[in-house]
Amino acid sequence: MKDDHSTPGACDCRESSSDRPCATALTAYRRALMEGRLPETEAPACLRALQLVVTDREAPGSLIPVPPETASFAALGPIEEAIVRQRRTLRATRAALAAFEGPYADVHRTEQPALSRLAGRAVINKALDAAVGSCREELLTAQPGGGRPAQVLSEALPRDLAMLRRGVRQRTIYQHTVRTHRATLSYIEQVTSAGAEVRTLAEVVDRVIVCDRDVAFVPVHEEPHTALRVQHPALIALLVRHFDHAWSRSVPVRPKDAPPRSPAITSDLQRTILLAVVGGETDASIARRLGMSRRSVAEHMRKVSEQLGSNSRAQLGYLLATSGLLDT
Repeated sequence: MKDDHSTPGACDCRESSSDRPCATALTAYRRALMEGRLPETEAPACLRALQLVVTDREAPGSLIPVPPETASFAALGPIEEAIVRQRRTLRATRAALAAFEGPYADVHRTEQPALSRLAGRAVINKALDAAVGSCREELLTAQPGGGRPAQVLSEALPRDLAMLRRGVRQRTIYQHTVRTHRATLSYIEQVTSAGAEVRTLAEVVDRVIVCDRDVAFVPVHEEPHTALRVQHPALIALLVRHFDHAWSRSVPVRPKDAPPRSPAITSDLQRTILLAVVGGETDASIARRLGMSRRSVAEHMRKVSEQLGSNSRAQLGYLLATSGLLDT
């Protein structure tokens, strides 16, 4: 009596993976091996694709099984040939692109790099002198850290006055604390008399110098005495936007017409200090960031502590955060 075999049915291999055929195909192949052939109508498509069954010329309508090793030559041959063609195309395309590297390098060789690293004070000063010396329209500078050393100011003054005489517009932002720094105030008085504009903020985040919106200089904090010369238009535009935003919030310095510290400036400084206290900063950190002494920071905190009735720094931070005093 002939064994009754269930019909495998069509197979679309949805239950299989890329490296493992479906159960239907394995069952059909096993049946073909046992019976010596398989009706064409009952052969899953994947068996044909893998060349594991071929037409039986002696029995039309039937397929006979092929050993996997033999099938591999027919199934893998076209794939391997395609890989060889793709590799050949890859090599040819790579060689073609390489031929264009020479013309590209020739055209761009004369272009200025978007970013240049300047190492050492002498190198930085020389680059700054060249940029400021060739400045024709506008110089923007933001100077953090409070009062500047007298020697630095004495070196910068002749260069800046010469630039102002050429009709260059100079705008500079310092921190409020320069208003009581004698050397910096003397410099400010001389350059403002020559046409410069100087303003102050409680905090200037970073040093930046922009000449004619063509070249800018920014420090590299991770590397002492190192700066970047920026010549990419998009980066310079970003620096100018940040500068203009700070400029709009700053207070003009007029050495002859106003006292060093107006109530608005004192309030701005005090608010910045108290926000830092709420943020958990130490006196030393606040003083360094605002360019002032630790004693001045402590004095501001003492006045507010007395106002709020605080007996400790922790209590002061809590009262500041809950009193609404720093709300805007």
